[in-house]
Amino acid sequence: MSVFASAAQRTEDQSTPDPDWWRGAVIYQIYPRSFQDSNGDGIGDLAGIRQRLPYVAALGVDAIWICPFFPSPMKDFGYDVSDYRGVDPMFGSLEDIRILVEDAHHLGLKVMIDLVMSHTSDQHPWFVESRSNRDNHKADWYVWTDPLPDGSPPNNWLSIFGGSAWEWDATRLQYYMHNFLTSQPDLNFHNPDVQNELLDMVRFWLELGVDGFRLDTINFYFHSRTLQSNPALPPEERNAKTAPEVNPYNYQDHLYDKSQPENIAFLKRFRAVLDEFPAAAAVGEVGDSQRDMEILADYTRGNDRIHMCYAFDFLAPDPITAPKVREVIERFENEAPDGWSCWAFSNHDVVRHATRWGAFERDPVRYLKLVAGLIFSLRGSVSIYQGEELGLPEADLNYEDLQDPYGIRFWPKFKGRDGCRTPMVWSSNLPNGGFTTGKPWLPVPDIHRAMAVDTQQGHDSSVYEFYRDFLAFRRQQRALTKGGVTFVDAPDDVVAFIRDDGEARLFCAFNLGHGPAEFEPGLELTKLAEAPLDGTVENGVVKLDALGGFIGRVG
Repeated sequence: MSVFASAAQRTEDQSTPDPDWWRGAVIYQIYPRSFQDSNGDGIGDLAGIRQRLPYVAALGVDAIWICPFFPSPMKDFGYDVSDYRGVDPMFGSLEDIRILVEDAHHLGLKVMIDLVMSHTSDQHPWFVESRSNRDNHKADWYVWTDPLPDGSPPNNWLSIFGGSAWEWDATRLQYYMHNFLTSQPDLNFHNPDVQNELLDMVRFWLELGVDGFRLDTINFYFHSRTLQSNPALPPEERNAKTAPEVNPYNYQDHLYDKSQPENIAFLKRFRAVLDEFPAAAAVGEVGDSQRDMEILADYTRGNDRIHMCYAFDFLAPDPITAPKVREVIERFENEAPDGWSCWAFSNHDVVRHATRWGAFERDPVRYLKLVAGLIFSLRGSVSIYQGEELGLPEADLNYEDLQDPYGIRFWPKFKGRDGCRTPMVWSSNLPNGGFTTGKPWLPVPDIHRAMAVDTQQGHDSSVYEFYRDFLAFRRQQRALTKGGVTFVDAPDDVVAFIRDDGEARLFCAFNLGHGPAEFEPGLELTKLAEAPLDGTVENGVVKLDALGGFIGRVG
């Protein structure tokens, strides 16, 4: 089916908005600085995204998620917003985003945009006014506090980007809270005026035509009013899911600086605004290493909170294993039987999973196809990150090429996030992989150019074509998009489960091991020939080569 035929079919399907479209959707994440530059300045922009929308539609996804494009001083590359209702000139204009949304809808794609509501830039007019004195209209819009008698910060809270979460302001003679850079002060969600203003902003973008939101750091909105210090974590309980292991942020149990119970009431208010619009939806990022599943369950429970969330279980450094996949999914199913998750293996904040999980130490193409088939078969929605469909590894950059303040702070043990943010590669023959005619803001590695889109399109054995084939197959199997999940016992390296939507039951098995595996699940199975996996079944025995998969109909 051509791109345009596929788009026409999906546009027809969307003539009556489906409020449940997000459940089982595949969302393609776009980092706008690095997707496509349209004007030669070396920075991707909205016009460049529009240019490449047919490519995204042809891949077979349901929606795009665009990382922040709002006005910003770019100290954290857009995650430090200085105007929630505008577009930074480097990316284009409000008219550009309006046209982009229209073009995406014509191609059958939903559009979700990244909202950073926990904090703003210190150049946002709200903060400029708030810090001017202690009596202005917005004096309480941010988290301010007096020092302790000895002049030190009020507690031991730490910033994810290193150091104290408190910064001294010489005008107000108070500390303000920042969970990230000192130039990213935290908004005070205990102030109802702050909530109201943010919810009005949400309406602004929904009225412009976007279909939903990705909510950055959704569990960071509220802090404890008591400002209690966080307790220490024993070394054996520390992990690097939320922050790299070199960061002392992992040394605390973050009981009081985030993940507060008041957040539930705000999420209900947020959901009520979305429910004013047909088929609007949102996915939240949960960053909490100790209670992530509990929070994810609380935030997605019922029909009056957030639609779906994702945690960092599959974004953590450790390679996935069959037991880990089962443990994570079953833990979520037990915690939130009526909730919904959005799974991801890579994004703009972590080392690409092709490198993080050692794919290039094995058979990289086969391994990346297998784990793609796995994530597309799990219960939940899926987010894939630009270039993941090409099997791109993490870029290895020199220190002098770094832009990310996080990497600069913790170099060389932690190299930051630039390695996963290098430009998308469209052509192996054009300068800079076809991303820009100018000097790209981050270098384009030679290894990426060799894996560009034009080297993989039309090649049946490529990672790209596997993504297309599996997404087309998945779209035809309602059990994979909407159905429930039940795990089946299997050999140690094999993860096996049944997806059931009440009409069809599909058996899925994925061998993450180095050697072949076969087992008898005790089911009457018929292989689905259209599934792009090479496993077989004979006399009830499922046979999988190393890094092989199988999907069959039960009964």
